[in-house]
Amino acid sequence: MSHIESMLETYPKDLGGIDRQKLTDCIAACFECAQTCTACGDACLSEDMVAELTKCIRTNLDCADICVATGKILSRHTGYDANVTRAVLEACRVTCKACADECENHAQMHEHCRVCAEACRRCEQACAELLGALG
Repeated sequence: MSHIESMLETYPKDLGGIDRQKLTDCIAACFECAQTCTACGDACLSEDMVAELTKCIRTNLDCADICVATGKILSRHTGYDANVTRAVLEACRVTCKACADECENHAQMHEHCRVCAEACRRCEQACAELLGALG
């Protein structure tokens, strides 16, 4: 059992009808994507042709920030607002798609971009699945 699962299990109130597995998967995907995007942006800065990666770096940083915020919001349940959760999940899904699309443009030349695109696609999918489960 992951720490995310343990924390959801120990929450003292009812979480309602939310799919705990989808919630757990999404929180994990958000934090993993944030770390991967941060590392990819840093790796881009180390490339010889860094000027050609400006948009990729910017997209990596934006995605990392959105993913961290989404993971944090999904980890809080007191005073839950479904509208805020849906909006944040949609923003994260869209940002992850944009980052994956951008990283895929560089994946043939830069392995870190290929890895990052995979993490972004996984997070994009996890956000979409949780959104679908929220109804």
